[in-house]
Amino acid sequence: MGGPATRRRAAVALIASLVIGWASDAGAAPPRVLSLGQCSDQYVLALAPRGSIVGLSPRAGDRDSYLRAQSVGLPRRRASVETILAARPDIVVYWWLGDARLAGALERHHIQVVRIEDAEDFDAIRANIRRVAQALGRAPQGEALTARMDAQLRAAKGAWGGRSALYLTSGGFTTGPGTLIDAILRAAGLRNATTAPGYQSVSLERLVADPPGGFVLGFFDAQGVAEQTWGPGRHAVLQRLIKGRTLGALSPAVSGCPAWFAGDAVERLAAGAPRR
Repeated sequence: MGGPATRRRAAVALIASLVIGWASDAGAAPPRVLSLGQCSDQYVLALAPRGSIVGLSPRAGDRDSYLRAQSVGLPRRRASVETILAARPDIVVYWWLGDARLAGALERHHIQVVRIEDAEDFDAIRANIRRVAQALGRAPQGEALTARMDAQLRAAKGAWGGRSALYLTSGGFTTGPGTLIDAILRAAGLRNATTAPGYQSVSLERLVADPPGGFVLGFFDAQGVAEQTWGPGRHAVLQRLIKGRTLGALSPAVSGCPAWFAGDAVERLAAGAPRR
C-alpha cells in the first residue's frame, strides 16, 4: 500500500473521474423520441424535450388532440417500419398498434418500445405517466403531471354529492364500472346510472321510457348537438330529453386517452355542480 500522499492522489483522481462522468451524463443528448398515435403524442409532447421529438402521429394536430397547439412544426410519421427507421428514434411510444408485429420489429432493430396501457382508474394513469417519464429520463416532469392531476381530483371530490348520471355518447353508447369514464364520473361525485360493466349501446326507446335523472354527454358540442352525423344523438326526441337534464359534457380531448388530463375532465364536471 502507498503512503498518505499516494492515497490522497488516488482519492483526488477518483473524485475527478466521478465529476467528469456526472458532467458527461448531464450534457448527454436526450434520447430521440417518436410517437405512434394520438394518445402517445400527448405523453411525448408533455414529457420529451421538443428538440428530441423526431415524429408524431398524423393526428397530432386534430381538434381532439389535447396538446395540438404544441404539435405545430413537428414532423408527422406514419406507423410503418420503414418510416420509423428513417427517423432514427431511440424510443418509440404508443398506446395501441394496428399491426401487432410492429413493436417486435422495432425491438429487433434495437429501438426501445414503451407502451401506454389501458386504464380503468387513476392509479393506472399514474403508472402510465411514470413508465413513460422514466423511459425518457424525465421522472420529475412525470411527477409534476401526476401532482397536477391529483390536485384536481382532491378539489373535485364529492362535488355532485352522489347524484345519478348516465354517460351517453352521440352514437348511443354508455359505459359502466371498469372503465375510465366511470372513474371520472365517480371522482366528480356522480353515481353512474349504468351498472353493467364495460361499454354498451343504449336504445332510444329505453331512454324515453325510463329517462335518467341526469346526463353526462360525450361527443356532443357545447349546445348538446351531436358531433356525429349518424346515430341517435341528433334525434329530435333525444334532443328534447337531454335538454335541462345535462349535468356536463366530456370533450374527446380530455376523455379519449388514459392520461393525466382525465383530471381536467373531472374538474370540468365538478365545476357544473351546485355550490356546496
